Order: sequence, then C-alpha cells, then structure tokens
Amino acid sequence: MAEQKKLLRALAGETQDVPPIWMMRQAGRYLPEYRATRAQAGDFLSLCYNPELAAEVTLQPIRRYGFDAAILFADILLIPQALGADLWFVTGEGPRLSTITSEADFAKLGPVSDIHETLNPIYETVRILSRELPSETTLIGFAGAPWTVATYMIAGRGTPDQGPAHALREENTALFEALLARITEATIEYLSMQIDAGAEVVKIFDSWAGSLKGEAFEKYALEPCRQITAALKERYPHIPVIGFPREAGDKYVGFAKATGIDCVALDNSVDPEWAAANVQVDGCVQGNLASRHMVTGGQDLIDETRRIVAAFKNGPHIFNLGHGITPDADPDNVQLMIDTVRNG
Repeated sequence: MAEQKKLLRALAGETQDVPPIWMMRQAGRYLPEYRATRAQAGDFLSLCYNPELAAEVTLQPIRRYGFDAAILFADILLIPQALGADLWFVTGEGPRLSTITSEADFAKLGPVSDIHETLNPIYETVRILSRELPSETTLIGFAGAPWTVATYMIAGRGTPDQGPAHALREENTALFEALLARITEATIEYLSMQIDAGAEVVKIFDSWAGSLKGEAFEKYALEPCRQITAALKERYPHIPVIGFPREAGDKYVGFAKATGIDCVALDNSVDPEWAAANVQVDGCVQGNLASRHMVTGGQDLIDETRRIVAAFKNGPHIFNLGHGITPDADPDNVQLMIDTVRNG
C-alpha cells in the first residue's frame, strides 16, 4: 500500500496530475474540534504528552478534509525539555524556557540517552496513528532544526530577530556549537524513535533559518540538516526527509543536493515560477500558498492556488502552505483550497 500513497510517490520523484496535499499546523486552533480537545487536555503541553488526545487532534483534519498526510501533533520544544530545560507556555504569548547562555547552563543539560523517558508519550502517539490513519494517508513525524531550537533555548522565548542566539554565536562560538551539536544528536535519536514507531516521512522545521546569512547559513542551517539526514538515511534508507529552511531565499537553490533531503519545503516569500526553475529541478518541492488566504478566501485564494499548481505541474510537488495555518483561518477556506487543487 505504501507505494500507492500519493505523498510518498511525490517524495520518490513522481510527477502527478493532482499533487498530494497537507497543511502545516493542520491540527490546530482554527478547528472547533481541536479547541474542544485542547480544553479537555487542560493545556498545550498536557495535550502533547497525552497520546490518545494528541492522536485525536492529529486525526481530526484527516476526518474533516481527507488530506493526503497527517503530521504528528507535538512541538519542536519538547527536545529542550527532554534534555532538561524548563519549558512552559504563557497563554497568548507562547513558550518560555530556562536559558542556556553560559557553560554552567549547558552543564545542567542531560545526556541525549535520557531524552526518551520524557518523549515516550510522543512515540506512543505515533504508534496509535500508524494503526488508526486511513491506509492511503501518509504519517509524517517531525522535529525542529538545531538552529531554530537553539534560538529558543538561548533566548528563553521566541524573538523577532533571534538576536540573543546570534550574539552567543559570535561571542562564545564554542558554547554555541556545543549546544547545536547536542540538539543535533538528540534530534537524530528523536526522529529515529518516531520512525521506529511508524512515521513514514520526517520533516525538519528550521523556522528561523532565514536570519542566518552567508557562511553562517551553511554552517548552522545546512550542515546540521545534512548531518541529521545522513544519520537517518544510514539507519532508514527508504524513509524520506523533508527540509524547511524557511525564508532561505536564494539558499533554497541546491539545498536538497547539499543536505541529502528528498524534498524542500518553500515559504511563500519565493515566487513559485522561480522555485520551479531553480529548486524543483533537483527534485520534489512542497508549498507554498500564503497562510493569509486561509483567512481571506475568495477568488484570490482560488487564483493563487491554481497558479502554484500550474507552476509546479512539470515536476514532483506536494501542495502546502508557505507556513502554518493561523488560528483566525476559516475552515471553509481550507476546503475551498483542497477543492481547487483537486478539481482545478
């Protein structure tokens, strides 16, 4: 059955008349059924660590829309927590973590071998999903890329320009690189366990890759992605890897070849026709409708969806947004997008 799954066929390099489709953050606050389950869980982290409820919210958009893939419901900051960082979420403001800004802070982190005790519920969620998803639906596991995860660990929260992480990178390069190496090692083990539990594809989210410029991008966005992909490919040669170096711009060109990933996810800051000519030539691409269309809908949504499908029609393509769907999106607009992709 795996060979028949549309998403896996795209990742294997097949050009299809109708691209497979899924959506970043498709299990989320725009859906009333998600909000009900989140309320039942009590808070966000409790939802992540409750396998039955996390599986339920992962399945909700599959039941509603029939996406070609489901992505595990979890969070990129579970790895810092599993390494020993304090993690909590402030309502309306987002995540908070204890900070890593000195060798003494770094020394408090635990070894990678200890992360699974914390993360075992996530693997159980994957096992549940591998049993309960429809046979045609691909199961995607994921993790945050080391640079993006490090930006939160260093600042203790999300920041507009990742300034604290850039400062540590320049002022104490040895500490910064030690932290990145620890996250990289943990990410390999985390994704390996997701694959063992039933994930058929894994995705590496580098949400803040675009703030790395020049050589720093090569060293701290591209190289960790290459290391993770190489380790996973050695263990699981047939498991595809999607990379998302968001806002990489011209650095999207050649990223797949340089890292070994099977598909490059594109944000909506790049033109689809440009991406088809410069990125899709190396293989599968994913993207890249602007998330705002899920709020505004209408003919603009239809026109832009058709434009993206047309731009990528001559090569392997997975239709997706250029970033995660936002909580203010209209569920009806998601259906309109799907209908437009599948029916023209």
